[in-house]
Amino acid sequence: MKKITLLFLMIFAIAKTQAQDYQISFAATGASASVDSVKVENITQCTSLNMSGSNILHLTQFVGINELNVTTDNALQIFPNPMTETCTFDFYASEEGNTMLELFDINGKIILQQQHYFKKGHHAYSLSGVNSGVYFLKIESDNYTYTSKIMSSCASKGVAHLKHIDTAPNIDNSTTGKMMNLKSNKSLINMQYTTGDRLKLTGKSGKYRTVFMLVPNQTQTVTFNFIPCADADSNHYAVVQIGTQIWMAENLKTTKYNNGNSIPNITDPVAWNALTGAYCDYNNTPGNSLTYGRLYNWFAINTANLAPIGWHVSTDAEWTALSSFLLGDTIAGGKLKMNCTTLWQSPNTGATNESGFSALPGGYRPNDGVFFSMGSIGYFWTSTESDINHVWGQFMYCLDSIQHKDLNYKASGFSVRCLKN
Repeated sequence: MKKITLLFLMIFAIAKTQAQDYQISFAATGASASVDSVKVENITQCTSLNMSGSNILHLTQFVGINELNVTTDNALQIFPNPMTETCTFDFYASEEGNTMLELFDINGKIILQQQHYFKKGHHAYSLSGVNSGVYFLKIESDNYTYTSKIMSSCASKGVAHLKHIDTAPNIDNSTTGKMMNLKSNKSLINMQYTTGDRLKLTGKSGKYRTVFMLVPNQTQTVTFNFIPCADADSNHYAVVQIGTQIWMAENLKTTKYNNGNSIPNITDPVAWNALTGAYCDYNNTPGNSLTYGRLYNWFAINTANLAPIGWHVSTDAEWTALSSFLLGDTIAGGKLKMNCTTLWQSPNTGATNESGFSALPGGYRPNDGVFFSMGSIGYFWTSTESDINHVWGQFMYCLDSIQHKDLNYKASGFSVRCLKN
């Protein structure tokens, strides 16, 4: 018996030594001083979650149940806990939208489940009819997830029931008043993590979004630098810093120049070859542009008014600098391509997206006006002319990891990425 106990203790000690347990908090600088929400993507394991920016990301090799730490942000509060007949919980909806409320028993069986549409703010519920035991409360929307353990010492049998009490910034009655006077709670949001996994963190604050790439190896605070990047259509773009460069982290999709003038949308294949600035949706289908952005000819770029104010269409030299930072064009394409997606055709060779650039295969439109290669090629303009008819372009391909470079006719239609001035 002693040998078995000793062996168990040794295995436990080894597991504890090898297990990773990091806590990542979030802060903001630049155009905003707060983080509303964070999308966390483990791009090594291809898993993701959404959480409130005021909570703490708990990275652990062994995912268990989220616990609550006493801090300062009114995320999720439960009173009393342990409960007897009834308890009340209050949570903060950081954004308006659908939210799922679920209660699980110790074995993971769903005891009750409700979906509601909540406005931004605090929401209070009473929970009753819970038999004696240990339960787990989960509150989840696209923008936040809260989970906490609830202990029940109720002696009688019952049927679990949730009742909406109120929606308010502060609630004052005999039960919730006590709860609101407690120090606020900050949820630990668990995510499975193995040493060396790479995270893509997209912080959101109002209209601003910033991507931060991280391979965690310690408990730390990630600070998102929120930078304005908006076109004349009021599309606000996510941004990412790669080396010393700050890039748009998604493709341009404006229908207007930054002076407010409309860009012609040329759908006719013959008219597409005109020597004037133009854009199009791939296959003339506007829905494609929601994901891939729009395709522009070089004449639109040459107006110097295509990029958002404070930004510019990237030059060939700036693409070369990007490739050099990513250790050469033979592998840079893989580091630029989005992974963990079916938008790229298989095999999406070498794709890691470790840069956070998140290149997508938006295809292209040659000067003959026919569309090609959505799903297999992401083609991007530079602003650098080679001669009177040709301009340098850059592209990534699903069958290799290369950052390719070649010459193209000015009337071609390609995706556009911009750099901060």
